[in-house]
Parts: sequence; C-alpha cells; structure tokens
Amino acid sequence: MDGVGRGFPPGDLRVSHADRDRALSELSEAFRVGRITADEFDERSGQALRARTGRELTALLADLPLAGPSATGTTVPEPANHVFAVRAVMGVSALCATLLFARAVTDALSPGIGWAGGTLAPAGIAALLAGLIIFLHVIRADRP
Repeated sequence: MDGVGRGFPPGDLRVSHADRDRALSELSEAFRVGRITADEFDERSGQALRARTGRELTALLADLPLAGPSATGTTVPEPANHVFAVRAVMGVSALCATLLFARAVTDALSPGIGWAGGTLAPAGIAALLAGLIIFLHVIRADRP
C-alpha cells in the first residue's frame, strides 16, 4: 500500500514537515489508546522524524488502523436535560437573588428586625447569586 490512503506522498516522493507531524500525531493516538507500547512509540517517532519518503512513513503506520475523526473536531449535541438544568439553575438563582436582595432592603429600612450577620450577609449572597447567573449566561452564550 502506498501513502495515498493516509495522505502521504506515494512511493519515493519526499515528505514535508507537515507529513511527519501527521505521522507523529497518528503514532501518539495509537499510543494513547494502547495499540503500541512506549518503546514502540519512541522507536517509531524517531523513525518518523528521520523519514524522507512517503513509503517510509507509510511503513511505520502500516499495522495501525487509519485514524478516524479527531475527538476535538467533532461536536456532541448537548442533551436536552442539560439545557433544562442550566435554565433551571439560572431561574432559581435569579429568584433567590431577588428574594435576598428584597430581604436586605427590608432589613435596611426596618432597623429593629435583622439577621445576625446584619444586612451585609443577604446582600452579599444576592451579589454572589447574581454573579452566578451572569457566569452561566455567558457560558451558555459561548456555545454554538
């Protein structure tokens, strides 16, 4: 088999740095999933870096399956229950922030009634919850 199946130049045509890098990536993936040992990886990586032709690179990878689509290049659809969970957390956090802010305002206006921590504790909690809401909203907006 020539190097065409893997995208390397066929036969004795010279390879580029990008071809060697691609071969190293395939070797790294084979090592990561347990297809080759650490010693094999070291030996084959050195050979890949010294390879001059497509035939040499192809020979290094001949006993390994063609690399499938990379995990980083694929997108996994977000489960519907995750979307619901994020929205539920945002809604409950908004409600809690509103209630705690109302409690802080009420405590500030009526000095005889208050929490042990004073009016700063509910206001601080409300601010943290508002920050959580903004954080979740920003994360959600970044997703496609």
